[in-house]
Amino acid sequence: MSKLDKLTRSQRQAVTAELTASERRMASIKTIESTAGERAACPHCCPKGTVKNRMADGLQRYSRVCGRSFNALTGTPLARLRMKGKWLDQTAALRDGLSLTEASRRLGVSRPTAFRWRHRFLATPKTVQARVLVGIAESDETYFLRSSKGQRKDLGRNPRHRGGKATKRGLSKEQVPVLVARDRAGSTADFVLEADDHAHVAAALKPLLPRDTILCTDGSSVLTAAAREMGVTHRPVNLSSGIRIVAGVYHVQNVNAYDSRLKTWMRRFNGVATK
Repeated sequence: MSKLDKLTRSQRQAVTAELTASERRMASIKTIESTAGERAACPHCCPKGTVKNRMADGLQRYSRVCGRSFNALTGTPLARLRMKGKWLDQTAALRDGLSLTEASRRLGVSRPTAFRWRHRFLATPKTVQARVLVGIAESDETYFLRSSKGQRKDLGRNPRHRGGKATKRGLSKEQVPVLVARDRAGSTADFVLEADDHAHVAAALKPLLPRDTILCTDGSSVLTAAAREMGVTHRPVNLSSGIRIVAGVYHVQNVNAYDSRLKTWMRRFNGVATK
């Protein structure tokens, strides 16, 4: 500390950069440790009860009677990734919807690393789903153009450029159905459906909706049939007739707003591979 005043400007800048990188790394590690907490079970042998072992690469390691050790990232998509000091910036790049080129430039990593990080970081959030919707729930279907980006063979059609458009108007096999369900507390679940029919919709929604849930939809025949099959109270809203709210509380504005935000965020990528 006593030597700081004697450093040249370039040396002080180097020290500042080093401290900033170290602080970002510690912030990432703090986030990882705080969200993971004490591991309840060993990912190798499963029995509960762990003992703190040692620190490695900034993370606390735990041990079990099986003799193997693990940390908060073992068994997760982020295991064995390096440069933890840039992970919080990577989450910001995902939030901002940056392209791979923009992300690699902001993070100071190569494009292959930016690509690998993108898919590793997206692997966990896509599995985070609401397990139950309570009170008044809303459900709606939205559609994404089927994309074979990255696929070189067996397209079954002429290649499109930068997303492209469907050859047919309205719904067809070119569209991938996505079901979204939300309750008024903001709990959300979404599903990529194999087919747009009431059987697949009911199979996706039934585990989420207790019998006392009130389901609001736009009145589509598929959602109406699914609600009947599940045996939940159904309150359809006839949007085509200009009716957006029924009895002051039944509407689908929350789920429609979610669909709109999702599509706006996805549009900047000019077509995302369906796989």
